[in-house]
Amino acid sequence: MPEENKEKKQKKGWFLKARTRCRTIYWQNFLLTASVVMLTLALLGSAFFALTYSYAIDERSEEMQSKASVVSHMVSSYMESGSLTGLRELADFASSVTDAQFLICNTDGNLLLTTDPSLANRVLTVPKDVSEGAMSSEPYAVRTTLGSIYADTHFVVGVPIESGGATVGFVLAVTGARALTTMWRTFIGLFFMTAVTVLLLSFVVSAWVSMRQSHPIHEMAEATRRFADGNFDVRMHNYAGVTEITELADAFNNMADSLQETERQRREFIANVSHELKTPMTTIAGYTDGILDGTISEEKRDYYLGIISGEVRRLSRLVNSLLEISRMQSGDRKLTMTNFNITEKARQVLLSFEQKIDEKHFEIDFNSPEDIFVNADTDAIHQVLYNLCDNAVKFTPEGGTIRFTIEKRDKKAFIAIRNSGDGIPEEELPYVFERFYKSDRSRGLDKTGTGLGLYISKTNVNMHGEELTVQSVYGEFCEFSFTLPLAQK
Repeated sequence: MPEENKEKKQKKGWFLKARTRCRTIYWQNFLLTASVVMLTLALLGSAFFALTYSYAIDERSEEMQSKASVVSHMVSSYMESGSLTGLRELADFASSVTDAQFLICNTDGNLLLTTDPSLANRVLTVPKDVSEGAMSSEPYAVRTTLGSIYADTHFVVGVPIESGGATVGFVLAVTGARALTTMWRTFIGLFFMTAVTVLLLSFVVSAWVSMRQSHPIHEMAEATRRFADGNFDVRMHNYAGVTEITELADAFNNMADSLQETERQRREFIANVSHELKTPMTTIAGYTDGILDGTISEEKRDYYLGIISGEVRRLSRLVNSLLEISRMQSGDRKLTMTNFNITEKARQVLLSFEQKIDEKHFEIDFNSPEDIFVNADTDAIHQVLYNLCDNAVKFTPEGGTIRFTIEKRDKKAFIAIRNSGDGIPEEELPYVFERFYKSDRSRGLDKTGTGLGLYISKTNVNMHGEELTVQSVYGEFCEFSFTLPLAQK
């Protein structure tokens, strides 16, 4: 019993492996191609068999009809003379140039003469239906045993004998059915040889094509597994010549590039967040411990408590910014489009920085010839204006100039905030909108920023279908500008 169960398990395992293998693209394509080829050959073979057989019958019938007609003409002269002397030699000659035997009969179907040795010296009468058919004016051919004259079926062709304008008898050309199909069997043999050759070639070509098609898919599956293991450097080869496979490989490589870049940004983001959190938390912990253990004196406690408070607010801003980014990326941040006065909104934002502007003696140039109404999300645009204005206030030197420009351009509202100062070096311009990006100079001037303001601002503008851009000439100015759709009246 254990051996029997083991054998059953082995058979079942083999069956499952075979079924699984047949589900692969390679075997499915191979089996499909093989099935189509075999079905095509079967249909062609059936048609070929029928056509060649009919052709063989027709050819054989015409040949026997011709020989029988010759014998009929020869017999006619002898029958007119009333003597069959010498006819046998002529009949034997006719039989010698073909594989048919000849039977010469009178109008009653009685056998007068035959070249068939098996029928010699026998008194025979041909069936009436054969006699009538042979003496008719139409070509006559039939498969018959001639009323059991022959043990098996023979192919018989009949031709009437005409003498003096009257039918005086008929000639039957008789051959075995096997002899009839000799030509047909030759055709069939050639067909089978051709079919086997075509079938073998189709199997080879199908196997090659299936393997070529399945190989890149296997490679992609392997690359996907390596991706799952954390290897983002895997790429597909370029499979030239097969458009679909090439497109699939290109799409996979593009996806791989995107995932690799996403992973790079994720790691960089985590590192930046960790750094931004670690610095204020270290400061808070250090000063708090100093206050608690008495290292910091009573006279300096208020000073260091102020530093702790500032770092806590910085942490709060960082957390709020991270939450805002998370909502944007997840799609939870939805825009509420309304019509509002962008000019008045800019004035309100500028007024919120009035104290800092007075402290650093900035010159404000607010250039807006008219009130301009836009269709946008009020809160999102307020955040954009606040971040850009805050950025300008931070990096404008004392006594510098901040210029607001709000006007209509190309059927849209154009908003620009320019500040004098050192600006941004040209090589750093491509990176200013990245998360946590800070230039070396800005790190020294901005102790409270999170490095997320410009990223959030650009994302908010992009959500409106517009673009936030930056222009800067190092040592002269820096300008951030964007557009918004005008409100419809």
